[in-house]
Amino acid sequence: MWLEIVLASVLGLVIYWFVSRDKEETLPLEDGWWGPGARPPGGEDESIRPFKVETSDEEIDDLHRRIDKARLTPPLEDSRFHYGFNASYLKKILSYWRNGFDWRKQVEVLNRYPHFKTKIEGLDIHFIHVKPHELPSGRAAKPLLMVHGWPGSFYEFYNIIPLLTDPKNHGLSDEHVFEVICPSIPGYGFSEASSKKVATARIFYKLMLRLGFQEFYIQGGDWGSLICTNMAQLVPSHVKGMHLNMALILRNFYTLTLFLGRRFGGLFGYTERDMELLYPVKEKIFYSIIRESGYMHIQSTKPDTVGCALNDSPVGLAAYILEKFSTWTNSEFRDLEDGGLERKFSLDDLLTNVMIYWTTGTITSSQRFYKENMGKNFTAEKPFRMKVQVPTGFAAFPCELLHIPEKWLKFKYPKLISYSYMARGGHFAALEEPELLARDIIKFVGLLERQ
Repeated sequence: MWLEIVLASVLGLVIYWFVSRDKEETLPLEDGWWGPGARPPGGEDESIRPFKVETSDEEIDDLHRRIDKARLTPPLEDSRFHYGFNASYLKKILSYWRNGFDWRKQVEVLNRYPHFKTKIEGLDIHFIHVKPHELPSGRAAKPLLMVHGWPGSFYEFYNIIPLLTDPKNHGLSDEHVFEVICPSIPGYGFSEASSKKVATARIFYKLMLRLGFQEFYIQGGDWGSLICTNMAQLVPSHVKGMHLNMALILRNFYTLTLFLGRRFGGLFGYTERDMELLYPVKEKIFYSIIRESGYMHIQSTKPDTVGCALNDSPVGLAAYILEKFSTWTNSEFRDLEDGGLERKFSLDDLLTNVMIYWTTGTITSSQRFYKENMGKNFTAEKPFRMKVQVPTGFAAFPCELLHIPEKWLKFKYPKLISYSYMARGGHFAALEEPELLARDIIKFVGLLERQ
């Protein structure tokens, strides 16, 4: 009997080794057309056009009228942020938005960096492209594509861009200096929305080629991490390295060890820090997912319904978006009357991000990205099963929605060369902790280029 058990175990391990060993796979590149009508016979206009964010008196007056007509329901006593956005604190935000927030000034802030648009596969794609003002002698800037997620925008990167394009004047090493490209995902902000599921990774790859980059670095969190991962799976020879601050690890041998890790963590490669961030599983994973994933279910199934309300009400839009900037920054902020929002962000930064959704009317199309990418059996699709054969760095921020141990990552990203436990920070790392994230990106690139 024991011999049979041992033989079965050995056979299982052999089968597992063959199934899980690294395979040099890539996704098919293919092509597509997401714009209105048929693809033009002569090919699309590949010009890159300067773009400028603008506003008007009518836009601002309409916003103010809608804020003035807001109807709020008083919160339950001592409910803080446990029921969602606290209406008492929302009154303060609305007062500032209506009487103190200067959208014209923030438009000038947005235009601080050069904006562009270009047609790719029928869609007008918006991006900012920031080059260093000067470079150390004999040095070239490294192209870095940075991709945002939901409910963020390209504006998330405004605080980190100077640290990457001008590191020396911001107290960082200038061994690696970057030129940074931050596109808006199709259907977000100033990028045109598609009428069907769109291949964002391929579009952003074509954007980098159009800008003249045959090799480049990529970085992302939230949806940006998935888009960057897909780019690495599509064109690994063009991606020099990929840095992530979030990862979707859903089908993985090591995730099965989670319930045994509390007692046998060392056997599965869990560090003490992993144990602190993962356990107790019931509270830090199970309850957290139940509490925080309602929006995901709605947006993965019926995004247009809630989109109708949010696109019509700036107050509702602000509450819906800013609640995520509270809880996803630190889950303990649920216990505060103000959701802790101003502990990490300025109201100007938060409302600028909201205004990008409001003025472009893109909340519904942004939510459709969930239905397009998390539909039926999405984890069975090839990108979720494929390993990524591109050098990878990862920044594990302690207040991220779900902690991903290094062992989990290495299963999908076998060329993981840098894994960092960050000192503080949550989901919106580039906006919340730009210096920590910039230092980790620079560290990763340094490790890779010294190999």
